[in-house]
Amino acid sequence: MYQKQINNSRTQKGLYVLQAIRGAITAAANEATEILQQTTVLLRELLKANGLQAQEVISIIFTATPDLNAAFPAAAARALGLTEVALLDAVEIDVPGALAKTIRVLMLVDRPHSPRDVHHVYLGEAKRLRPDWAAR
Repeated sequence: MYQKQINNSRTQKGLYVLQAIRGAITAAANEATEILQQTTVLLRELLKANGLQAQEVISIIFTATPDLNAAFPAAAARALGLTEVALLDAVEIDVPGALAKTIRVLMLVDRPHSPRDVHHVYLGEAKRLRPDWAAR
């Protein structure tokens, strides 16, 4: 997890302004409605768990496994009102044996907070990817 620590009048010592938040979820099928629905669930939970407002989100990178190509996950963010956020979709590396039908998120946010206050969100079968973070 990359974090840039700064100490100036805007933050208190030991807090970070730029923070990366991770998350993942699986889809049941390669269907546009399913991909968008599951991405929406993940984004809502990431925002809620971290107490984030849309204006605090700088950018979101979405990846999907190669078996999910019926929709762009970023479209779910636009539908949620994240219209001023830089979004990027990419295809995950096709590693043999990797968890199938998975949508991953890397969200960069601008808000002073301690790294221990960040809540990474792994839902459904994706909990297997990071059991250490999913258990929090």
